[in-house]
Amino acid sequence: MFRIAELPLGKGWLGISPAPGRGGAYLSDVSRIIAWGADMVLTMTTMAELKRIGAAGLGDDLAAADLQWRHLPIPDFGAPPPEVQKRWPEVSAEAHEILAAGGRVLAHCYGGCGRSGMALMRLMVEAGEDADPALARLRDVRPCAVEMPDQQAWAAIPMYQRLGWNP
Repeated sequence: MFRIAELPLGKGWLGISPAPGRGGAYLSDVSRIIAWGADMVLTMTTMAELKRIGAAGLGDDLAAADLQWRHLPIPDFGAPPPEVQKRWPEVSAEAHEILAAGGRVLAHCYGGCGRSGMALMRLMVEAGEDADPALARLRDVRPCAVEMPDQQAWAAIPMYQRLGWNP
């Protein structure tokens, strides 16, 4: 069954789930995302993964429901490649704006664990949470969140970057 685990961040909510369609009920899963009230969906899978489960039209289906969709393809068990890292500041700023207004941001990857957990943990750290408590809070609602050391390292951006300087 498709499930969205959720946790508050500031005035808004973060959600984490597997890819819609992974269990074979693509349209039902998209309907659940819409019913959850997502304002933005972060897709952390590759297009090949989406095609394999019949979700290649996800961006169009979400746009039809007036949801923002950001595709940030990361290989399974991986951390963001350079092209995703380059796009992250803009996507992150949009997500934080939604959250500050009391909105909802959902991240998914294939299983709803590593890559999606990494993105949400990064948003939590950017919002001022310390990395270890942020990860613990995220794992309280999704125990498999953030699977690999490289994912955790990227999500736990160094304090100097959080403060806006780069030595």
